[in-house]
Amino acid sequence: MTGGTDTPHAGARRTAPPETPGATVRTGARLPLAAVAAVFALAQLFLVGPGTGLGWDETVYVSQVSAHAPASFFSAPRARGVSLLVAPVAAWSSSTVLLRSYLAVLSGLALYLALRAWRDLFPVRVLALAGALFASLWVTLFYGPQAMPNYWVAVGALTAVACFLRAGSDRAALAGLAASAALMAWMRPTDAVWAAVPLLVLGAARRRWRPLLVLLAGLAAGAAEWVIEAYARYGGLARRLADGSAIQGGLGWHLAVVDQVRSLGGRTLCRPCDSAAPHPALTAWWFALPLLAALGLVVAVRARRTAATALPLACAATAAFPYLFLIGYAAPRFLLPAYALLAVPVADALVHLVTAARPARRPVVLALVCAGLAAHLAVQLAVVVHTARGTAAAHRAWSRTGTELNRLGVRAPCLVTGEDALPVAFLAGCASAATAGPNANATADSISRTARHLPVATLVRPGSRPPGYARGWTSVPLGGVQLFHVVPPPQG
Repeated sequence: MTGGTDTPHAGARRTAPPETPGATVRTGARLPLAAVAAVFALAQLFLVGPGTGLGWDETVYVSQVSAHAPASFFSAPRARGVSLLVAPVAAWSSSTVLLRSYLAVLSGLALYLALRAWRDLFPVRVLALAGALFASLWVTLFYGPQAMPNYWVAVGALTAVACFLRAGSDRAALAGLAASAALMAWMRPTDAVWAAVPLLVLGAARRRWRPLLVLLAGLAAGAAEWVIEAYARYGGLARRLADGSAIQGGLGWHLAVVDQVRSLGGRTLCRPCDSAAPHPALTAWWFALPLLAALGLVVAVRARRTAATALPLACAATAAFPYLFLIGYAAPRFLLPAYALLAVPVADALVHLVTAARPARRPVVLALVCAGLAAHLAVQLAVVVHTARGTAAAHRAWSRTGTELNRLGVRAPCLVTGEDALPVAFLAGCASAATAGPNANATADSISRTARHLPVATLVRPGSRPPGYARGWTSVPLGGVQLFHVVPPPQG
C-alpha cells in the first residue's frame, strides 16, 4: 500500500508538475511544521500557566517517582508510562513550573515529529493546517503540559498510522512504527490496541508481514511492564482488566456520545454527567468534524490516494469507540487520539474547499473558511482559559489544605484520608489512604492503628459525619472541608 504520492494532490491545477518524493518537506517546507509546534508549546505555557498545581491523576503518576511524598495508590487501569516520562524532572524537583515547562516543550517536539512522519503523503500546507487544528483544540492545549497519558497516545497514534503507510518504501518508517506503537502502549495499553486495530487488520489482510510484525513488537514492548505488573501485583492479566473495568463503572454498552458533548464546555470529568449541554457555539466544531472527515475521504478517493485518508479515519473510529459506546461517563481527553487522527483528513478537506473553487470564487471561499477557523479558534481559546482558571482555583484550595495540615502538626511521616485526600496528602508530604472507591487501599482498623503512632487527618464535607475512627479527633473547619486530625505524642 502506498500513500498515493504518485498522483497530484486534489485541488492542484492540472498544469502543475507532479510532486517528487520528499519535495513537500525539504528544509524550507519543514519550517511551517516547526512553527506550528513552537506556537503550540508557547501557547500551553501562556494559556494554561506553568504554575498550575497538579491534578488528581497527575498526582498519582508524579508521586510514583517523586521524593516529595510517598507514592499514591496505583489502580489497575493505569500504566507507568507517564511516571517514567516525568521522571527526569519529578525525581529531583517538586517544581510544578519546571515540570509543566518540560512537558510543554516535549509535547511541542512530539507534535512536530508526528507531522513530519506524514511527509510525502500530504503537502506541507495540509500538514501545517492539521497540526494547527489539533493543537488549537482547548483539550489539546489543556492536557499538553499535564502529566497525563492521552496526549501521548494521540501523537503516537498519528505517527504510527503515517509510518505504517510509508513502511513499504521507507525503512526508517519501520523504526518509527515500532517506537510510536511502543509509546502508545507504554502510556495506555488498552487505548493502544483500540487505535491499532485497523492497522493490524489491514496488515494481515494485505499480508504486509514486516510492518505487521514491527507493529506487534512495538505494542508488546510498550505493554510488557504493564503485563508483568498485572501478574506481580494484580493477580494476573485477566484480573487486572476486570478490575480496570470495574473502576471505570463496568465496561459494556453505554451511549456516552451525549456525555462527551456535555463535557465540551470545559468539564474535565463528567461523572455523573447530568448537566445541560453547553451553548451550541461551543459544540459546533464537534458536529462539523465527521462532515469534514467524510469530505476528506471523498477528496482522497477522487485523487486515488484513498489509503492515506481512510486509514487514519478508521483508526480514529476505533480509538473513539470505547469512549463513545462502552463507558458510562465522559472526559474530553479520552478522545484526543481520535482528534489527532482526524486532523489530517479534515485539513485536507478544508484545503480542497479553497483550491477546488473557481478562480473567481476562490477569494470568497477562502474568506469564509478563514472566518470559520477564526471563530473556532476564539471559542477554543475562551474555553481553555476558563477551564485553566477553574482548575487552578481548585488546586490552590488543595494547597491551602496541605499547608494547614503541616501547620497543625500533620507532617511527614503522616497519613491523610477522606475528601480529596490523594492530592492534599501529596502536597502535605503524606501518604494517602481510602477505605472505599477506586483507590481503596486500607481498612478502618489499619487507619486506627496508624493513628496510634503517626499523625493522621481525615477530610470530610461540611455537615457530614466523620468516619468512626475519627470521631474523637480534633475538628477544624477549613474552607470547603471539615478537618479531623490526631497527632500522637513523639515516641520515646
